[in-house]
Amino acid sequence: MRQTTLALVFDNESNIILCMKKRWFWVGLYNWAWWKVEIWETIIAWAKRELFEETSIDVSENDLKYVWVLHFYFDTNTDWNQDVNLYVVKNYVWDFVESEEMKPEKFKISDIPFDKMWEDDIIWLPRVINNEEVEYDFIFDENWKIRDFKIIK
Repeated sequence: MRQTTLALVFDNESNIILCMKKRWFWVGLYNWAWWKVEIWETIIAWAKRELFEETSIDVSENDLKYVWVLHFYFDTNTDWNQDVNLYVVKNYVWDFVESEEMKPEKFKISDIPFDKMWEDDIIWLPRVINNEEVEYDFIFDENWKIRDFKIIK
């Protein structure tokens, strides 16, 4: 199964950074610094590097807290199946830069635009915001919509 990372960044005033995707998959939707892990890097090193490449946010590996994993399965292409390893950065002092791929923006947690995000985000993100460890299986249909999901933890 392909290993990917997702880095969620929060400040100490109930804000979260979301990134508007500017090219490739999910253009126009909000997401986070994310990508597949290459074999020469650890998962946490990849999360740190991808966060920096897409937002210019530079944190130490100690600042990234592992909060669990989402398992994504795709009906139409099993090559897309992946374990999404979730990391959280808390109490970040806001300083970020737009990249060619992502436009970072700050949102109040109460104003997260779930209607402009992947539909699974509204299922697991509130639990992460509440400091819970999470693990889910999500099965997506040919239109990238949730066909089924299961809470593991």
